[in-house]
Amino acid sequence: MSFGHVTIAGAGMAGLSAAVALAKAGVAVSLGDSAAQAGGRCRSYHDPQLGLTIDNGNHLVLSGNAAVERFRATVGAPAMTGPDHADFAFADLASGERWTVAINDGRLPWWTASAKRRVPGTRLTDYLGLARLITGGPDRTVADRIDARGPLWERFLDPILLAVLNTPSATGSARLTGNVLRETVARGGTAMRPRIAHPSLAAAFVEPALGWLIERGTRVATGRRLRALAFDGDRIAGLDWGNGVEPVAADEAVMLALPAWAATSLVPGLTAPTEHRAIVNGHFAFTPPPGTPAMIGLLGGTAEWVFAFPDRLSVTVSAADHLVDRDRKDLARAFWTDIAAVHGIDAPMPRWQIVKEKRATFAATPAQDALRPPAHTRWRNLFLAGDWTQTGLPATIEGAIRSGETAAGLALAADTR
Repeated sequence: MSFGHVTIAGAGMAGLSAAVALAKAGVAVSLGDSAAQAGGRCRSYHDPQLGLTIDNGNHLVLSGNAAVERFRATVGAPAMTGPDHADFAFADLASGERWTVAINDGRLPWWTASAKRRVPGTRLTDYLGLARLITGGPDRTVADRIDARGPLWERFLDPILLAVLNTPSATGSARLTGNVLRETVARGGTAMRPRIAHPSLAAAFVEPALGWLIERGTRVATGRRLRALAFDGDRIAGLDWGNGVEPVAADEAVMLALPAWAATSLVPGLTAPTEHRAIVNGHFAFTPPPGTPAMIGLLGGTAEWVFAFPDRLSVTVSAADHLVDRDRKDLARAFWTDIAAVHGIDAPMPRWQIVKEKRATFAATPAQDALRPPAHTRWRNLFLAGDWTQTGLPATIEGAIRSGETAAGLALAADTR
């Protein structure tokens, strides 16, 4: 007999994904989160300083993210925006040079043979090194597998991988990088088209999922933090949400879809990544000029990626430990200088907001990847979900959703007898 009810602690993307998979299979679900709203790092909120609804951070998914597509299709989420093809625009603020890497739709990468489509200053033979990442092997750093120098690295791979890994690219895990490349670049441009949440992450992911779950009887409680687990042999026997231990029924499973540090504080002996990297985002209440690209990568500035929305311009900097303690207004000025330069804006800095995430994701290095636990535990009714569990991917939305699917699958296949 399988579990008839699953209680999930954590309503970020991993918890929502698990809840959707379980509810779809007809299992009763209760979902709790310590925050005032669901979504985790993918939350959106109305910012009074800007007078706008903004996302906590700018999260990009790709058209080849299969788990994202399954999740959004199930809950009936609205379409995301983005270019029709896998075109990635870049600008070097120091030299003024601009270029677009245009990956062709098919699997055969003929874009690498076209000087108009590939990275300026590169040759076809430069791209052969990517095979050493895609084909896999024992985990090492990216720099151990390919040459982390030259135009291809500096003008395309480094900024892309930095955003994907949220870790300095050269020190990142070659295994995780290879897995991402196999699911995206190796499948051609149809799997590499950038997809941007519009008008917000909440509208694209969280709100449709919550609505779908509530329609199916899922109990959702925010502002409720799991404080302790009660263990009895090989099972979880109780949950303490702050008002004493509540018993866990014989046919009930417990799923922790919490940050790594929260999960390890609750589960004895649990190994998980111990190092994390920051992300810093800047948001500006300024209507983009006509023709502004939806996203552009910057070299030579403080900002790394600039996103254009109908009512605002936003900046994201990954692996931002070097910026996270910097004065907020100083950061805003630096970001606005970069935005004005790349988009040709001659205007004073508008209303702004800086959002800092000091522990945004685990450090995607080989050593930290080796600490990631599987979704199952030694307790038969306890499962783990989260982008920090062993998904085979870095800490991305795709990885978070996939972790929820995996944990739900284990709960559905378990025998409670």
